[in-house]
Amino acid sequence: MASTTAQANYGYCDTFFVESYEDTDGMFARAAAERERTRALAKAQQRHIAADLSRQTSDAYLNDVLDHMEVMEGETMPDINSIEIQTEIQWFMRPYLLDFLLEAHHAFQLLPETLFLAVNLLDRYCSKRVVYKRHYQLVGCAALLIAAKYGDRKERVPTIKELKSMCCSLYDDDMFTQMEWHVLQTLNWIIGHPTVTGFLDVALSQTGVDAEVQSMATYISEMALYHKDFIPVLPSVMARSSLALARYVLGRPQVHHPEWAARYDSNVVMDLSNQLSRPSQALFRKYSSAHLSNVATTLEQFLQRQNLMQQQQQQQTASQQPYPSPAQSALDVQQVAGPIMTPQTPQKPVYNAVPIGVLTPPETPEKDFYDNSNYNANQNLMHRLHACSNVPSASALQSYQYSSYPTSYPSQ
Repeated sequence: MASTTAQANYGYCDTFFVESYEDTDGMFARAAAERERTRALAKAQQRHIAADLSRQTSDAYLNDVLDHMEVMEGETMPDINSIEIQTEIQWFMRPYLLDFLLEAHHAFQLLPETLFLAVNLLDRYCSKRVVYKRHYQLVGCAALLIAAKYGDRKERVPTIKELKSMCCSLYDDDMFTQMEWHVLQTLNWIIGHPTVTGFLDVALSQTGVDAEVQSMATYISEMALYHKDFIPVLPSVMARSSLALARYVLGRPQVHHPEWAARYDSNVVMDLSNQLSRPSQALFRKYSSAHLSNVATTLEQFLQRQNLMQQQQQQQTASQQPYPSPAQSALDVQQVAGPIMTPQTPQKPVYNAVPIGVLTPPETPEKDFYDNSNYNANQNLMHRLHACSNVPSASALQSYQYSSYPTSYPSQ
């Protein structure tokens, strides 16, 4: 009624800002819908142009990017020989710490490359500093915090309060800050390290993206983090080798053209295949999820089929060969018996002269709650990583000096 009166007094106003209540044919609604459609088409066209330009730029600079990544990975690799001569850190502790970092990484929903970078920072730090076993978890938390700050989303970066809670309040707040600073100082603030995921992205961009193959390759690469034999392997070699093994497991055709992605190391592939049957339970649960294509279950089924085929082949071979005589069987047993059949525990090499410079902060208290006389590797591993008592004082961090320490251990 008001609109009709206004039109009678002032005439009809054909402008966008005046809404007519007598739009019976839907003229204004159609115009608004047309404008929205035009905007959507323009945005889609802009995104297409941006993606095309990005792809062209990537193709143009791909070789230069790869060359730089390969140079950087060589400069930021840990030294396994220096880690070997640690006085308290043992290799059997590594899987338990990696399980902790894996669960923390999953809890904070960090990017995949953050985990690989955190493990690299951890190993590089252990290559240059003496680390107490009770501070191994603190170094891992500091490495994860640095890696998340370096390349992850800001809202996903864990806080010191959250890390302290995950460590059962074993460490004070100041200890996380001091350890983070000490790791950065030790590594000369060189954080950038081309990870396996970065090389995987490059390889898949050349051969075609396959989500299941990518998840399987990442699963195999994370499985390799648990074993010291793969620490010296370059991330570029690990990425291409795990990708080739993932294609074999999933029945995908291998890449044979002379591209960078097709050059994998057959020895690394063989070593990786020998470790497929012993994954960490935390890692197995992670990759049994649907958003990671259930590759852990797929790999387990593949190994079961392989074992069944191997048993069938052995049965066929045994049925074709004549039965050996009792004397020959006894001789074979005597030849096999000895160091191979005797149970042996792998031992670290003993070094008489281990350079002890400035130790990792904080200084170990006199009453260390790790009693070496009651040391039992099979029963106290989780207690060693998740102990929640006898918190060391943070005051030792402030008075500790970090000067005159060698940058690396001398070769033995």
